[in-house]
Amino acid sequence: MRAGAYVLARVAVTVRAAARWLWWLGIVSAGIGVFVPSLLGRRIGVLAGAVLFILAAVLAFAVHRKRYVRLADAATRAPKSVFLQDRRVTARTWARSRRWWLLAAFVIAIASSAAAPAALGLFLAGLGFGLWAKALWLGRVERSRDQLLWLRPGHDPAAYETTGPVAGDAGPGGSRRRAAAAAR
Repeated sequence: MRAGAYVLARVAVTVRAAARWLWWLGIVSAGIGVFVPSLLGRRIGVLAGAVLFILAAVLAFAVHRKRYVRLADAATRAPKSVFLQDRRVTARTWARSRRWWLLAAFVIAIASSAAAPAALGLFLAGLGFGLWAKALWLGRVERSRDQLLWLRPGHDPAAYETTGPVAGDAGPGGSRRRAAAAAR
């Protein structure tokens, strides 16, 4: 056990935050990209984007699933001295620390529409969709173990800690906990 107080953030909330940002940036850049004149034409760009969407969603969902299970198996119980980070704070911190990467991905997705409209935008949206599905999968893992998975932001991402299923303001999978469920 570690001595002293420190902050823990939910694993599923960080995955869900990434999913939300990638989904919306991808949809907006694909929508803008459809109206950009291109070399390949709108139809080819959108069809290529649909294929990239499916491939990105499958890839984002499949990558590191065994790692998440392995880290959940090795997780230690969080001591009572920790502070549990609010889900909004976790999502905001995740986005702020990656804002330049997100902006670069958005600009590149729009700029690539000069060659194939909406293709990279749909790729980003597919990554977001796959990560959202992974957050739901993490919720099933948390429910089956009857514990929530947490990590120390800014520290070793390979050291998970656990709490009971009612800790924090986010339910299994990182979604907002409903008022009726929180009142129990």
